[in-house]
Amino acid sequence: MSLLVVGALHRDVVVRAPRLPRLDETLKGTEVAYRFGGKGGNQAVAAARAGARVAFAGRIGADDAGRAMRAELVAAGVDVTRLQEGRGASGMSVAITEASGGYGAVIISGENLEIDPAALTLPAGCRIVLAQNEVDPGLLPHLARLAQAGAAELWLNAAPAAGLAADALRKVDVLIVNRLEAADLAGVTPDSLDGAGLTRALQALVPRARILVTLGAGGVAHAATGRAVEHFAASSVEIVSTHGAGDMFVGSLAAAVLRGDGWPQAIRFAQRQAAALISTPR
Repeated sequence: MSLLVVGALHRDVVVRAPRLPRLDETLKGTEVAYRFGGKGGNQAVAAARAGARVAFAGRIGADDAGRAMRAELVAAGVDVTRLQEGRGASGMSVAITEASGGYGAVIISGENLEIDPAALTLPAGCRIVLAQNEVDPGLLPHLARLAQAGAAELWLNAAPAAGLAADALRKVDVLIVNRLEAADLAGVTPDSLDGAGLTRALQALVPRARILVTLGAGGVAHAATGRAVEHFAASSVEIVSTHGAGDMFVGSLAAAVLRGDGWPQAIRFAQRQAAALISTPR
């Protein structure tokens, strides 16, 4: 069984600073790193490194950044035969990591917004199509049809949450969001509901989907279709940086489900993988 990840690739510029700058402020940082990124790319690599058979569909530019990102996917064991190439610039992001481990980022989509849906095909034995929302939201209905035709599940990590049409969202089989994204989709303020409340609000919005809401140090809220909310406590670790934790969780979760883990076991495995990432110096 295999996984098709459809999503964005970004060449990340990650700087470390004592905090995020205020408006109009120039703040001195302490270091800079250039990394492979994009939610789609990160999740594909996480799933492959966790043992899944992974194909990636996305789009890069004909530039050094695109060639470097293709090479990193290949090095991780990801099938890139569905990776498209355009004439524009590859996607990139700039992220600031605070001393506390938190971060903020800005993405420039570039060729990520030009994925040709007509060129997308499922790999052999595909069981899961995994998407995020860093590409054109109009791609989601096509992915729903593609997954349905191939008897695969459509998973959506609705990150960011903006721009998703309600009718397209209702075609999703598994919805994974963090606390802020859950609140945005539900139309509430982030602190007005706890994890269980946010999960129930999403169940009302997307009744056919399995819901997972990641809560950082608060753990994970999970509800199968039409079932009560379960809570999975987070591991206690020393945080170096939370950058990429959500992508590690999603990719690892998909890999665990594909190898046959039950959902509680898969969630705990994904939590351990994310905890290891955020507590490891990079």
